[in-house]
Amino acid sequence: MTLEANGGRAQVLASIRQSLGRAGPAPQPIVPLPGSGPRPAFEGDLVEHFVAKMREKSATVQRLDSMAEVGPAVEDFVASVKAAPRLCVSRALAGVDWPAGLEIACRAARRDDETSVTPCLAAVAESGGIVTLSGPDTPSTLNFVPDNHIVVVREGQVVRHFEDAWARWRASGQILPRSLNIISGPSRTADIEQTIQLGAHGPRRLHILLIAD
Repeated sequence: MTLEANGGRAQVLASIRQSLGRAGPAPQPIVPLPGSGPRPAFEGDLVEHFVAKMREKSATVQRLDSMAEVGPAVEDFVASVKAAPRLCVSRALAGVDWPAGLEIACRAARRDDETSVTPCLAAVAESGGIVTLSGPDTPSTLNFVPDNHIVVVREGQVVRHFEDAWARWRASGQILPRSLNIISGPSRTADIEQTIQLGAHGPRRLHILLIAD
């Protein structure tokens, strides 16, 4: 950031403080208000509700017993959609035992990448959504550039409401990332003759590998 940009930022913050009657930054850390607002209620098993919501949104879900099954499951999915056996994988998943038939690259996604594999922070059962954080090991391009996005979700990461996902992030001790993304299904648009088209602005397939804890 340039000195000019820093100076402009300082001027904007100073103007806001003046309008609020403050002389400087808050002397004490900002603490969230106690309690929470109303949250939608729903019945049934949390994980099953998440699975049903994601399938409603055109995602596919595969249940696995352990992380040891991730590599073969990814290989089968890539073959089923006739994609190249080259994967762009988050470094957070570098420890997975990948089949010899797959070519693995741990880096940000490029336009010629067909398939990416990422972890997540949480999965929200309320309305169906996967929360991902950007960072050196999880660049956001993995979520949006390749045609096929495979997400590894542990059942223990499924939370009831979005507020629970924020609580999970705060408890993790991680600093605020550059971006936080909520993925609720493949990319879609109805701009063309009001007909739903998948993959217009991002992945045309979202495949979830749901790992039993």
